[in-house]
Amino acid sequence: MKNDHFDLSGKVALVTGASRGIGESIANILAAYGAHVIVSSRKADGCAKVAEAIQAEGGKASYFPCHVGEMEQIEAVYEHIRNEYGRLDILVNNAAANPYFGHILDTDLGAYQKTVDVNLRGYFFMSAEGGKMMRDQGGGRIVNTASINGVVPGNMQGIYSITKAGVISMTKAFAKECGQYGIRVNALLPGLTDTKFASALTSNDQIRSAAEKQIPLGRMAQPDEMAGAVLYMVSDAASYTNGACLTVDGGLLSSGLA
Repeated sequence: MKNDHFDLSGKVALVTGASRGIGESIANILAAYGAHVIVSSRKADGCAKVAEAIQAEGGKASYFPCHVGEMEQIEAVYEHIRNEYGRLDILVNNAAANPYFGHILDTDLGAYQKTVDVNLRGYFFMSAEGGKMMRDQGGGRIVNTASINGVVPGNMQGIYSITKAGVISMTKAFAKECGQYGIRVNALLPGLTDTKFASALTSNDQIRSAAEKQIPLGRMAQPDEMAGAVLYMVSDAASYTNGACLTVDGGLLSSGLA
């Protein structure tokens, strides 16, 4: 009998930054493979639309707004999960901030703080709180959305790139210390993807064209092209995958042109 290693039936999954883009695609695929997905992002209305769309397709979903840059909101989402579900099997840290596009020397304190609060502090404490639940229940899976900018800094994206390098290191640190509890922690490293979040790059024809010429596949990705990698990392198919950083960039890093 064929075993479906990607079956997520009975699993409870929390996806942050899931109201659009890559996060929405991740929420959709996890639900399609049987998980109950808690759709989370800063604004309730965007979360509700994604959850309702999943339900309309026959999937299981609910929503709970959470700004991961605010510690009290992190506490609130975990209190909700404990009260409503009593467990958390999958955490996908996908929410991110990138408020500044410009020369690194001109980065102001506000842009620095917002980027660090969401991309580093938010990911850390979301993982720590989720990890405690997973430890107590005997295991779980965490995926952090990093970026190829964490390997090779993006031009005019200094502080964002620095935080994504931190996410890569954070992933390995959590994987190293939490593996003993049956918690696997891995990271997705997207390349250029057609999302509103990346609009500073994708909406500029000159910048986008120059970037696409460096990508061996010759184009930017669509959000759905990131979701399969996350499905793998949270599934039983990846039962021995821990501390990995899975690059999905059309071959850009391997070309040495990033």
